[in-house]
Amino acid sequence: MRRLVVLRPEPGASATVERAKAMGLEAFAMPLFAVEPVSWEVPETSHFDALLLSSANAMRHGGDGLAKLRAMPVHAVGAATAAAAREAGFDVASVGDAGVDPLLGSVPRDLRLLHLCGENRSAPKAGPAIMAVAVYRSAELPPPDDLRRIEGQSVAVHSQRAGKRLGELVDRGRIDRRTIRIAAISEAAAAAAGNGWDMREAAHKPDEAALLALAARLCDNRETK
Repeated sequence: MRRLVVLRPEPGASATVERAKAMGLEAFAMPLFAVEPVSWEVPETSHFDALLLSSANAMRHGGDGLAKLRAMPVHAVGAATAAAAREAGFDVASVGDAGVDPLLGSVPRDLRLLHLCGENRSAPKAGPAIMAVAVYRSAELPPPDDLRRIEGQSVAVHSQRAGKRLGELVDRGRIDRRTIRIAAISEAAAAAAGNGWDMREAAHKPDEAALLALAARLCDNRETK
């Protein structure tokens, strides 16, 4: 049985490791990024009907400006994001479990949304009018000292940036990609990691449950190409 390496920033990395262990997997965190707040200004609230939240990090790092937005209903991607919004005092109008685009497809097209997001936001394909305001960033951490622990294991890739950085670090460290299996949260995250891995697959749905189900399969050494 391969071990599962989790690359996402804390506190998400530890939460994912615990979920993986509850599934019977041996897992450990190796964050490649750290989430930190950025300076931002609250736009005129009368220009918007609701908030769009695609990550709980917006609530963790939004700071004092969030208080000025609490009268606005929230449309959240994922249960964890919705829970963070409720904990911060917001009313959650809807929760999507398959990424931003399906959620936007379920709300009125004339809705004016304020998206509190990270600096490396991926723009939605379509939907209502959206103004994006970055309230946090994922800053690169120095290469892990124990990067070679990744050799021969399976890796959970939660984002395109993580996939790209993983590929860069593995190549720089002269670690053989052919020993590593990639479980990615989306096709885009898988593609960002590049080619040459022992296996590289994307979850059937962009959420953690689907990602961990895929990771469990790829951690089983009986799984072959």
